[in-house]
This record gives sequence, C-alpha cells and structure tokens, in this order.
Amino acid sequence: MFITTGFRRALLSALATPILLSACTVGPEYVRPPATPVMPTAYKELNGWKTAQPRDASLMGTWWELFNDPQLTALEEQVVISNQNVLAAEARYRQARALIQATRAGYFPTVTVGASAINSRQSANLGSRTTSQSATTTETLPIDFSWEADLWGRIRRSVEASTASAQASAADLAAARLSAQAGLAQAYFQLRTLDSQKRFLETTVSYYQKSLQLTRNRYTSGVVARSDVLQAETQLKSAQAQAIDVGVQRAQQEHAIALLIGKPAAELTIPFSPLDAVPPPIPVGLPSALLERRPDIAAAERQMAAANAQIGATEAAWYPTVTLSASGGLQATGLSHWLTWPSRFWSVGPAVSETVYDGGLRRAQDEQARAAYEASVATYRQTVLTGFQEVEDNLAALRILEEEAGVQDETVAAARQTVAITDNQYRAGTVSYLNVLVAQTTEVANELTAIGIRGRRMIASVLLIQALGGGWNAGSLTAGGEQDRK
Repeated sequence: MFITTGFRRALLSALATPILLSACTVGPEYVRPPATPVMPTAYKELNGWKTAQPRDASLMGTWWELFNDPQLTALEEQVVISNQNVLAAEARYRQARALIQATRAGYFPTVTVGASAINSRQSANLGSRTTSQSATTTETLPIDFSWEADLWGRIRRSVEASTASAQASAADLAAARLSAQAGLAQAYFQLRTLDSQKRFLETTVSYYQKSLQLTRNRYTSGVVARSDVLQAETQLKSAQAQAIDVGVQRAQQEHAIALLIGKPAAELTIPFSPLDAVPPPIPVGLPSALLERRPDIAAAERQMAAANAQIGATEAAWYPTVTLSASGGLQATGLSHWLTWPSRFWSVGPAVSETVYDGGLRRAQDEQARAAYEASVATYRQTVLTGFQEVEDNLAALRILEEEAGVQDETVAAARQTVAITDNQYRAGTVSYLNVLVAQTTEVANELTAIGIRGRRMIASVLLIQALGGGWNAGSLTAGGEQDRK
C-alpha cells in the first residue's frame, strides 16, 4: 500500500529499456559439426556375410529378451533398481536438472524483505549543541528489489549450457545402465560356458573311471604293464582337477553378477545350467543411425553443445551490465507511527556498469571457452570413430567365430572317431595305451575349445548389441529437453 504512483511510473520506465533490448544474444549459434570426414554407407564386416534376419527392424530397450533366457531376464530387470553405479548416474542426472532451474533463476528479480529496530544515540561532539542527545529507536520494514537485465544473453546462454549438460547427463545415465546390463549378460554367458565345461569334464571323468577300471582288469590279467594303469590314473586325476578348477571360475562369475545387481555375493545362487543357446539375429542398421543410437555419442554431442553455449556466456562479459534496483517500505522513530502512511519511503533506479580493465581476464576466459569447445568437438568425433570400431570388431568376431565353430565342430567329430578307433585297437592289443592317452587328450582339448567358442560367440553378440546402443535412442533426450524448457 505504500507504493505510490510515482514509484510505479519510475519502476516501469526503468524496466522498459532492458526488456526492449533483451532480444540480443551474443555468441555463436550451435550447429553440430560433421562426425567424421566421410560417413560410411555400410559396415565393412557385413560384406559377404549373410546373417539370419531379425524379427524386428531395430533393437528394443529390453534387448536381452532376444536370448530367450528367463534367468537372464530376471537378473537384468534388477540392474536398473539395484546397481549402485546406475543409481549414482541417476543422482548426477537429477543434480544436472536442478542446475538448470538454478541457472534459470537469473531470469527473475531478487526480492528481499526484512525488519529492523535500531537504537542509537548521536555523539555530543557532532552537530548543534542544542540537539537532543537522548537515544532514539528507528523501526524499519524494507522491501528490496534487484534485477539484472539479460541484454546480451549471458543468462540465456548459461541456461542453454545447463540444459545441454543435463541432456548429456541423461545420456551418461543410459550409458551406465547399458554398460551394467551388458556386463551382466557377459558374466552370465561366461558362467553358462563354465557350466558346459563342467558338465563335459564330469562326463569325461566318468568315462576315464571306466577306462581306468578296464586297464586295471587287463593289468590283473597280465595283458598290459603297470605303466598303463599309472597313465590311466594320471589322466583321471588331471580331468578331476580341471573339473574342480572350473568351480573356482564359476564362483567368481556368480559373485560378479551379484555385484552388478547390487546384492552381496552370499545372497545370490544361480542354478547350474549348461550353455545351449546360439547368438540371436541382431538388427544392425546403418552406420549413420549409430549417432542416434549410442548414448555415449549423444552425451559427447550434448557436451559439445554446452561448450558452444559457454562461449556466448563468456562473450557477454565484454558488454555493459544493467541492473535495476528498487527499495521501499516503512520507517519511523516510534512504534505508534511505524505502520502509518506518512512513514513510507522508496527509491528506484537503474545502474549501468562496464569493466574497463581486468588484466586480460575476459580475454583469457573467452579463449578458454573456445578451446574447451574445440576439445569437445575432437572428443565427439573420437567417440563416433570408437563406436564404428566397436561395431566392426564385434561383427568381425561373430562372422569369424561362426566359421571357426563350424571347423571346430568337425575337429571334435574327428577327435571322437579317433578315440573310438584307438580304444578298440587298444582292446584288441594292436596299439599301446599311449595311443589311447594321446587321442583322449586331444578330444578333451578340442571339446573344451568348442565350448569356449560357443561362449565367445554369445559374448560377442552381447558386445555387438552394446556397441549398437542397446535399443536406446537420442530422441528421448530431445523430448526431455523440451520438457525441461517448459
């Protein structure tokens, strides 16, 4: 009620000029630079390799369902809610969103309200000797208003940078989630590979036990020498030791999975189940789509946009700063007159300031911002090139491992036939036990190699899905950014 018509006119007059000029924004407008000098039209490692066609044209967010493994699906669903690295990334994203609002606060004025009661007494050596030297109390109820006009877009550029940084943080969150999910799938298939090895070694131990008993019987009958029995015992113990050693590796993989789903190792037990799956058909798409499908590439691009906006924020420091300040309230020397109309006071007026010398500070900050932008461009391009490399690596791995698996299966079949023939020859007494030992050792080595290749193929398929972005899409960042700006 204490704001007069004159105060309102002065306030509106002071606001008019900054508002009319506030459309000016300094600094370069952001334009995404080319990711690479030449964008490939297709992946090199797909040439000459016909893969099975996937049912869907693109990856889905729940990409692990491609493997049709209920146990894997149940574990993957726990990553988002329990993995501590993912939760930390989610907290950093919320922090970045809060920073947007903190930066936007610069658009609005700062208004403070306070009350004070000051008791004072003037010195007797000052002023007129007739002035009363008694103590007085002054009660004040002020309202202060301050607003910096964003004439050159410093605040707008800062908000732009904060928004881009928040979008980069959202992409970092997606990358952390994908990394944890892919890491879990790799550990899971490695565990299943170890289960297959253990099953084979247990079967081998059973076979070697029968072979040892046969050799002992032949030794008792005087057909073979004691050395044949010792060789059979050595072979059996070696296979038993291998089977036990697999248990150590399996326990470690199980513990790694527990860590990825945010549980103590003691609380997770995964049932034994050998690996029988084959890599599913994976929609690869075009190289150009990789820029939108990988969260790490999107994060690097958004960091580049934030660095570009910071250039404008630093350039605004070269221009004058216009600040509108106003204050008003009630003031009196007695409570009886404090809250009355004659006790009102007010003042209003703009202030213009310009830094004329700062020892090169603004120039250094501008150069720093431009160098940071150039570094972010190089980081973005390197991230894109790394993405292409990872896709090509895993396409090559799947193609070559598929060929290797076919050859290895033929090797295993030949090794099994060799064992069968050599065993019959040994029973007939035409070859020594050393021949049997060599044939069986060769078979075991090739069987384990074949199992290892199957596991490597499954892991390569997971790595390919991760390299392709795991069904994520940068469009979610655009939607989030538009929502943030509302």
